[in-house]
Amino acid sequence: MSQKINLWRLLLKTFILFAIFNFAFTLLPFDSGSSISIYNNLIFGRERLPFGESPTQSYNLSLFDLDAMFASHIVTDTPKSENEYRVIVIGDSSVWGTLLRPEETLSGQLNRLNLSVRDKKISVYNLGYPTISLTKDLLVLEKAMQYEPDLLIWMLTLESFPADKQLTTPLVAHNIERVQKLDTAYDLHLDLNSDALLQPSFWDTTLIGRRRSLADWARLQLYGVMWGITGVDQLYPENYESAKTDFEKDELFHGWSPPELFLDQLAFDMVKAGFRITGEVPLILVNEPILISDGKNSDIRYNYFYPRWAYDQYRSIFSEMSLENDWAYHDYWDIVPAGEFTNSAIHLSSAGEAILAKAISEMILIEATR
Repeated sequence: MSQKINLWRLLLKTFILFAIFNFAFTLLPFDSGSSISIYNNLIFGRERLPFGESPTQSYNLSLFDLDAMFASHIVTDTPKSENEYRVIVIGDSSVWGTLLRPEETLSGQLNRLNLSVRDKKISVYNLGYPTISLTKDLLVLEKAMQYEPDLLIWMLTLESFPADKQLTTPLVAHNIERVQKLDTAYDLHLDLNSDALLQPSFWDTTLIGRRRSLADWARLQLYGVMWGITGVDQLYPENYESAKTDFEKDELFHGWSPPELFLDQLAFDMVKAGFRITGEVPLILVNEPILISDGKNSDIRYNYFYPRWAYDQYRSIFSEMSLENDWAYHDYWDIVPAGEFTNSAIHLSSAGEAILAKAISEMILIEATR
């Protein structure tokens, strides 16, 4: 009888201790401990931020913890040396390098050029991340400032500017506290009550509530072992569906009709915030290359994303805004031939990236010698 009582007492004590531990977790920040990583310790850091939908095949996965993501990246490996000129590139999947191996991406090809300035080696880090949203880019940009960049390059395209793109990307939706801080600090006028943003409940802050993020952190470490062995960090299919070059007679852009694209429809306040975040560190804006189709109804649309009227006005607005605000801005929208795009109107082939890298390298050298 006493043994049964002791067993129940043991179970009760165990339950109480677990409950205390579970709810004590609410006192810790969401990113607590996620900067602990086997990357840059037991294995090399990744050359791009973790992202993937088939982790068992690509040894990569998408997660929403920026600290864990950065901890896995090579940029966190060692402090910047005196003979390094550090360049960080941010942007969307075109920067991250969909269908490209790390050395074929824009950053990879820039590093292969072995650029240097004033006895300093120019090192370029790829902090692009798939999904298109200026708010997402700001989250990455603010975090990137911890790693002492000498120059930041922000690759941009019109699709990242509309208001309906700002909060829907998962990395933004799962980081409401960071988004709230950005909104307050830089007066972004984001709709923080939007259903797109995931508001954590009290239960979500407990140990059980955080089990998904903790599991993702653990999986990132485990897949890192296989990534370290194979170097594979995404799927490279032999065949893929090429970017569309034939279109319907459709002039709409995010529900907007010609003839005029209004400035208040575009999130240029995010760009202004980017310059406030970087402060004295130079920030260069680049309008990235797009596919220019010559197929059916290409007189109406440049590509799947953009009707001509909207994109032409965007370029004009961006140029005018850059002059008014004294932004460093380069427009490389048409430097890559249509044949060097892969599965999207913004994804380049390795040869296409080489063309872009040459233009960007000249831009870096000019900035670095100022």
